[in-house]
Amino acid sequence: MPSVSGNIGSDPNGQANPRRTFEDTLDEPISVTLMRDLGNIQKKCKQVLLPKGRENALKEWDLWGPLLLCLVLAIMLSLRAPKDQSASVFTGIFVIIWFGAAVVTLNAKLLGGKVSFFQSVCVLGYCVFPLDIAAILSYFIGWILIRLVFVVVAFCWSTYASVGFLSDVHLNNRRTLAVYPIFLFYFVISWMILIS
Repeated sequence: MPSVSGNIGSDPNGQANPRRTFEDTLDEPISVTLMRDLGNIQKKCKQVLLPKGRENALKEWDLWGPLLLCLVLAIMLSLRAPKDQSASVFTGIFVIIWFGAAVVTLNAKLLGGKVSFFQSVCVLGYCVFPLDIAAILSYFIGWILIRLVFVVVAFCWSTYASVGFLSDVHLNNRRTLAVYPIFLFYFVISWMILIS
């Protein structure tokens, strides 16, 4: 019977692989993993709120943050919906965010942009954070004009942040064709927040 031993991901000859720079986290407690991931999500949300910093936090993509932000938005909007429509609203928001992010990313790739699919979906998902804030504020504020101001500011902020982060896509003369779907993506989400 052959024996299997050694470290996963290491070279069988014992030499270190220079491309692998991440640490082994299989033996760490779940609480440490969760706190590290929540810290990364917080750092990326902060970068969306202050997009001029241009740190490379969003270059290291993950889908946990966008998933949490999508869940927060879907829950907030389903709470405002009538009881018989809350499940449909939750599902609709969830599908619009993930399908919309995929379509915007595919559009950028079809236009010749050099962008990773998951990195782009990650950036678009994290840039929903200002809209989450607007949805939370709209839940507690009933006046439509004040809600309109919050939603418009969040829409502009989300669009500005995502266009800025995706500026490295290298679309030279096709930039407008790539930005327009981003504008529509956040506009639809903003409209749903406003009418909820």
